[in-house]
Amino acid sequence: MRLTKNKGIAAALILTVLVIAYLSSGQPRQQAIPTSTIALETSSPPIASPAVTEPDAERSPAPPSPDASLSSTETPAASPTVASPSASASAAASPSPPASTQAVEPPAPSGKDADGSQLELPKATEPSARSAMDIDPKTGKDHYLTEPVPEGKPLPIEPENAKTSDKQLTATLSVSCLTILNNMKLLDPEKAELVPKDGMIFKAQQVTFYEGESVFNVLQREMKKNKIHMEFVNTPIYNSAYIEGINNLYEFDCGELSGWMYKVNGWFPNYGASRYQLKQGDVIEWVYTCDLGRDVGDTYNSAGGGKKQ
Repeated sequence: MRLTKNKGIAAALILTVLVIAYLSSGQPRQQAIPTSTIALETSSPPIASPAVTEPDAERSPAPPSPDASLSSTETPAASPTVASPSASASAAASPSPPASTQAVEPPAPSGKDADGSQLELPKATEPSARSAMDIDPKTGKDHYLTEPVPEGKPLPIEPENAKTSDKQLTATLSVSCLTILNNMKLLDPEKAELVPKDGMIFKAQQVTFYEGESVFNVLQREMKKNKIHMEFVNTPIYNSAYIEGINNLYEFDCGELSGWMYKVNGWFPNYGASRYQLKQGDVIEWVYTCDLGRDVGDTYNSAGGGKKQ
């Protein structure tokens, strides 16, 4: 009986010691299990134990990222599909690049403003004689030995570049050898009968021509139509036909400075008749000169040393 009582006392003491030990430790002794192991053994998310802390939790905080809008634990590529609110705000607040680094827009196309609207361009004007005639700066003449056309006068049109049409236009044409009447002593006596008393071989009258034709085209057609003799020669050096004789009156028949010349609207062109393209209402006059144009009012070509047609 005493033994049984002693065993009971001993058991009570042991129990008391265990209770005290339990209360002093706060929880039963157990082996800490790493979180990674728990995650592998169960599909349910691990429950953090207050007594277990991650090793990184006690480390000092990492230095701030250069971009203050990013979290110290995030990288810009952390979420490629969802934009970070702070990152968006930072991008919106960031200033535009300096002007020197911005892309430079190409100039607006000709005839349009930078915004694409059509500009009102100046009306095209007739090209200058220098650019249209391709004047050689060494000689001061074009490829066909023609000096620049005076301001306001029509530029020559090369026969091979002329564009004709069926459109009929009208001009006035006349052929005169009036100057011979004042220089009969210089004329070959055998040709005296060829000179009309009034000096008019073809009196001024309206003739029809086609758009794009030249002075030479009209003269050739009308002389043939009216059975009046005309002789010419093509001169490639001037790219034009040269009129040698009309009504059997030729150059040099009335002196060394005699020959045929033409004028349109009172102006003696400084290029051949094949290069003068007619316009509606032009007045064409073929005249015979005995003094290199001076006796018919052409001071420009006579000063240049030779007649042009």
